[in-house]
Amino acid sequence: MSTGQMHPGQHPVDEGLVRRLLAGQFPQWAGMSVERFPSGGTVNAMFRLGEDLSVRLPLYEGGAGGVLTERHWLPRLAHRLPTAVPQVLGDGEPAQGYRWRWSVCRWLPGENPQAGTLGGSVAQALAAFVVAMRRITLPGAPQAHRGGPPASLDAPTREAIGALRLIPEEGVDCDAVEAVWQDALRVPEWDGPPAWLHGDLMPGNLLVEDGRLTAVIDFGCTGLGDPACDLFPAWNLLPAAAREVFREALGVDDATWIRGRGRTLSQAVIALPYYRRTNPAMARNARHVIREVLAER
Repeated sequence: MSTGQMHPGQHPVDEGLVRRLLAGQFPQWAGMSVERFPSGGTVNAMFRLGEDLSVRLPLYEGGAGGVLTERHWLPRLAHRLPTAVPQVLGDGEPAQGYRWRWSVCRWLPGENPQAGTLGGSVAQALAAFVVAMRRITLPGAPQAHRGGPPASLDAPTREAIGALRLIPEEGVDCDAVEAVWQDALRVPEWDGPPAWLHGDLMPGNLLVEDGRLTAVIDFGCTGLGDPACDLFPAWNLLPAAAREVFREALGVDDATWIRGRGRTLSQAVIALPYYRRTNPAMARNARHVIREVLAER
């Protein structure tokens, strides 16, 4: 769970705010228990509402658009996907000094997976989810938040590598990181049709139960883009053997794999200096990704 303010302009949220919002807009749920759910998420705060519901509130302006994305697209995507996804039951509006739209959703059981602990069956399930996303064709699809080529992230990635060079206690081999990033920039960009992506397949957006993938959550980044952008789990979660199962199930060519590896590394390199003091879960995951990527090269 985060230990401090992660973003400039972050809005303070607590159980009292949730109760006031519910009382004003959803009185049918206002009498239910409200408990903040411990999460390493960086965009939304999550609260458990009774036994069967959850409340998600964006923490800052940059995350507010994801609420509208989910409202519009989740009902259209849900029946096309092999795993459970959030069901929005209540469309909350700004009120009580809170400036953004928010959601009441069906609670989905399961726990966030731990990096390196998942086997081939979860790798297969993740691949099936990614394949199902890629096969979707819907009119009016948005550009995915993380859907562009690696070159679109070159400036922030190099800035983050420079920041890590000034934090020697992190022990990051920045020369090796830069070499992997250069590999991603050198390979051909995706020249096929843009594919539907989840866009943020991080551990905090996956739920597992009894060794099975049970749900994929947080579709605020979804849209069309380079298929490499949904390869995050390969290095965020899967040990080497399961990573190969994932790649084989997806039939990923070398250039797409290298772009996906570079984008995953870029996300981790940018996250580590940004979150190392405020979000231990994100920083821990970033360190894991950097280790896994550099070990594979």
